[in-house]
Amino acid sequence: MKSKNNFVNKRTSSNKYSLFPLNSCTLILLISIVLLSSCNYLSVDKYFTDELKIDSVFANKRYIEAYMWEAASMFPNEVAIWRGNYTPGELATDQFFSLTQAGDYEGLNFVTGQLTARNLGSIGNWYVTYYKIIRKCNTILSRLDEVQDLTSLDRFYIIGNTRFIRAYAYYLLLLDFGPPIILDDEVIPSNEELSYYDRPRNTYDEAVEYICNEFEEVSVWLPETVSLMEFGQPTKGAAYGIIAKLRLFHASPLFNGGSAARTAFATWKRSTDGVNYVQQNYDEKRWAVAAAAAKRVMDMGLYRLHTVPSDMFTPELPANVTDDPDYYKDWQDGGAAGIDHFHSYADMFNGESVIMTNPEYVWARHETSGNLRFNEIFPVTNGGRNIIGVTQKVIDNYSMMDGRSIYESSEEFPYSETGFTSGVKTFSGYRLNSDVYNMYANREMRFYVSIGFSECFWPMSSATQAGFYDQTITYYYDSPNGRTGDQSGRMAPATGYVLKKFIHPNDAISGTNSRTFGKSYAMIRYADVLLWYAEALNNLTTAHTVELGGETYNIDRNTDEIKAAFNQVRHRAGLPGITYDELADASRVQELIEHERMIEFIGENKRFYDVRRWGIYEKVESEPITGMNIESPKEGFYRRVVPNTVAIGQRIVNKRLMFVPLPLSEVRRLPSLDQNPGWED
Repeated sequence: MKSKNNFVNKRTSSNKYSLFPLNSCTLILLISIVLLSSCNYLSVDKYFTDELKIDSVFANKRYIEAYMWEAASMFPNEVAIWRGNYTPGELATDQFFSLTQAGDYEGLNFVTGQLTARNLGSIGNWYVTYYKIIRKCNTILSRLDEVQDLTSLDRFYIIGNTRFIRAYAYYLLLLDFGPPIILDDEVIPSNEELSYYDRPRNTYDEAVEYICNEFEEVSVWLPETVSLMEFGQPTKGAAYGIIAKLRLFHASPLFNGGSAARTAFATWKRSTDGVNYVQQNYDEKRWAVAAAAAKRVMDMGLYRLHTVPSDMFTPELPANVTDDPDYYKDWQDGGAAGIDHFHSYADMFNGESVIMTNPEYVWARHETSGNLRFNEIFPVTNGGRNIIGVTQKVIDNYSMMDGRSIYESSEEFPYSETGFTSGVKTFSGYRLNSDVYNMYANREMRFYVSIGFSECFWPMSSATQAGFYDQTITYYYDSPNGRTGDQSGRMAPATGYVLKKFIHPNDAISGTNSRTFGKSYAMIRYADVLLWYAEALNNLTTAHTVELGGETYNIDRNTDEIKAAFNQVRHRAGLPGITYDELADASRVQELIEHERMIEFIGENKRFYDVRRWGIYEKVESEPITGMNIESPKEGFYRRVVPNTVAIGQRIVNKRLMFVPLPLSEVRRLPSLDQNPGWED
């Protein structure tokens, strides 16, 4: 969250933050020198300037609002999933790899063992960012009564947004670092003895309840919609969406008892009282709560999947797909007909659709192509680095056009790893060149939206200089975008594929008149909510009654509800949905959901967290990273190999990578602050 256009907050079950000034004394910040022994997670050294001018901050509405949004601006940019200070991100998953030196990317640093508790690089946001944001928010809330020119609505606005910001900081701490230390409303003074700062972490359960309760309360104060100029500011749907996500995580195997929780966390106990940080007893009702939280977002009636009507260039739906009885119905009737499946998916990522009015965005931000780091995936021949490779595992998991896997393809849409296509094909404005390897023919629309492969056509049509547009890109060893295209030998995708999902046909970064479209980046899409709902329902074995936000939900494993939610995502992609035979097997449904999330959300920083919460991290990450043979000219290119780089052998699969470690310096200062499992040194 980089600016005002990306934030909110809330907290406490008391009525402490009434809309009218309180008559209690306000807490004055201590202006003092930080003791050398003080701990960084509560440190205020960078706040001396703030403290010296703090009285002016609370002088009027304008200043306090600016101070609030300045706190929000401290959040790392959510789109920084390749290189940045946000998260291990996509390069710490089985979906991407790079030939570049691992030090260039924190995700590679994480999975190759270069990030340690001693050196967290730029993702050490435990105290560098998140607790400073929390401190600012608590300062605002403790001194808000000093601002004299606030109306009741002004107080409503500032309290709601400030508490959202604070809750979001705790949410990000929980995702990457595990259970945080919850400070509640305390503004920590800077001149206490070290023992004052020594306090234990909360458990995972305690953190989830606190954060969800915060968002639950703040949702009452947030608008359902914001103006186009305020796009990205938090809304009621954003708060509900984060609650739904956290409730799903809370119900998932890693955090809800069972073998996954035992394997990862059975011996991880709080040193101060011996309590398990992660619950070891399974609680099915958590799935019901997660389902209710997702259903609440759906019932708002504000969100739906992004679609584009079909036209004369839209391919016909494959014939004779009969297992899904709804498949050939019109979209508005629950089917896949009447929409363009390529553009319905592509246009919400590449900037073609109007960003601020996209109904799929439960919470999103407007983003520049620079922050999306186009140069990491753009061809060298258009000024890029094409240095991040999509793994063969991803390629193999894309369906054929009729929804079949590559292992059971049909005669109408065959899969082959021999030969090349003959003749150019065009559909939905996409050009599939001739002489494309048959592995890439007959695939579903999301494949062509998302993947750049050898012989793929890149229009880059904003460039008007000859040689910079209408390029056919290849990654063969001796091609301009292959290993020999750069003296270092690293500016080539390690696997022979790049992510093309956010690229508009007009986008170009070099050549006369080159430009790139403005993009958006969604923290929560409606497709997320639908699949969360289907997954939560699928894990139920009995009916449950859930109270959520003052409403009662009766939840059970309703197969019609699972089908309706899951099939929307499949039908939007032009694929047949789940069948009744599949719905009868909960394990099969879970497999389908896991597969669907892998494909639907590639490049959106979901996979890192999904495989962990499902308890399959070690299994899926232990499979070798493979791709095409970029060490060979075209004749030997099309065969699966492990990338030829030392970094591939340094890749670590270890349950300690469930969480980013806490900074060792913090753990050593505070006796009660326990480290994450496996990161003791």
